[in-house]
Amino acid sequence: MSGSIWMPPGARPDTLPVIPHQRTRPSWARPDPVDELAARLDDFIAAAVHPDEIAALLESDGLSDDQIRERYGVRNSFALAEELYERGERRYPEPDGPVPDPWQVGLLGCLLRGLVFALPGLGYVLGAPLLAGPRDDFGLPAGTVPLLAGALCGWTWNQGLAHRAYSWLGLGDRAAARRSLLAGAPAGALLGALVAFAVTGTAAPTALAFAVGQSCYLGAATVLLVMGRERALLAALLPMAAGAVLALVHPVPDAARLVLLLVSLAAVAFLGLREVAPLKGRGELRDQPPRTRRQPTTTAPHLTASLPYALFGLATGTLVLYAAVGDTSAAVALTLSMGPAEWLLYRFRSGSLAGLRSSSTPRAFRRATAFTVVECLAVYLAALLALTLATGVTDVRLADLLLLGVVLWTGLLLQSFGAVLGAAAVCSAAALAQTIALAAHPGSPHWIGPIVHGTAAITQAALVCALLGRATAHR
Repeated sequence: MSGSIWMPPGARPDTLPVIPHQRTRPSWARPDPVDELAARLDDFIAAAVHPDEIAALLESDGLSDDQIRERYGVRNSFALAEELYERGERRYPEPDGPVPDPWQVGLLGCLLRGLVFALPGLGYVLGAPLLAGPRDDFGLPAGTVPLLAGALCGWTWNQGLAHRAYSWLGLGDRAAARRSLLAGAPAGALLGALVAFAVTGTAAPTALAFAVGQSCYLGAATVLLVMGRERALLAALLPMAAGAVLALVHPVPDAARLVLLLVSLAAVAFLGLREVAPLKGRGELRDQPPRTRRQPTTTAPHLTASLPYALFGLATGTLVLYAAVGDTSAAVALTLSMGPAEWLLYRFRSGSLAGLRSSSTPRAFRRATAFTVVECLAVYLAALLALTLATGVTDVRLADLLLLGVVLWTGLLLQSFGAVLGAAAVCSAAALAQTIALAAHPGSPHWIGPIVHGTAAITQAALVCALLGRATAHR
């Protein structure tokens, strides 16, 4: 009937009429801002493995929590990311052509760096007559204490200096990186020489001179390594290395030994100075156009940001020195293994990138990452095992050395992802514990290392799993 309201059969006259549910937004209503954002970020949301990836993107776009509450009606970036993740469809699109992988590096270059790290050890063979003399108060060979003190000081200072220079390079300011190296390398060499002089004790003046030369070498070599001049450094070390190899099979006069050491040291120092000196056509004048030479384009990185890296260098250097005191071949094996270790860090980065592409859930990505960590660590330990057997490390020391290798490689892995505080804390605690244990039980050194290194290895492995199992850590 005209003007009546339709009611379902059996309904009483006083029953309210049935109103259909509104399923679509009226054309005049304001569009949902979350839907608009989801449409704009559709490709990124579809490829996200975890909502945290979306949250990281929102934060990188400068969206604050206040802005998110005002525009989208949710409490913060993580809540908005979860909402967008739920609304988006998982697609994981593959790019056209070969998949780009910025972490592909050649093994030869990394092995070359490992060789450059190890070659200076031949300087101690060539300079043995300079270190001759009675044992010191600690029962160590003459000149050992100033050499060790200067080396630890140099490793600590130059690790922090290298981080600061790399920070400038990451900001695209190569001239500032050169300036920091030009000021920092001589300061580190002077500091290392002063530390060696302070603990010289009854050591001969020639031992102190050798320690001073060691400090100068560490500063100049840091410059060349940071600036990517490994081949030049290797060429400068060849006279000293050739003389050391000859000295192992045939007597070499002391004067010739001294000349070969000074030639290599002078060559390294000259190349390092030439690399950072602000000469015409080089240095900062070469890196900046004329109109912008005096205009800073970046904000200087904080000095305190380099302190954890310096502490990490001190801690790992201490652990390696403890391994070397009982058997120098252990230090040789560990030093040579740094080449494969660096290459495997890149391999892990490449593998984690492949895991991000192939994993569709956070759990699957964690499994892929754990497999990549185990694979890379196994390859590193195999390389370290081969080097230790080649250098003659005994079976008693082998397990301890492999545990120390786990500590070093996982520490480097954490450092490469910016988690240097955790790595520095664990390695520093291990170095301190080993120092205290050796001081309390000097006659029982063999059981101290495995306990300390095993505890540190387990702790850092847990840190690696906790950090690198998250997709956002690999952005």
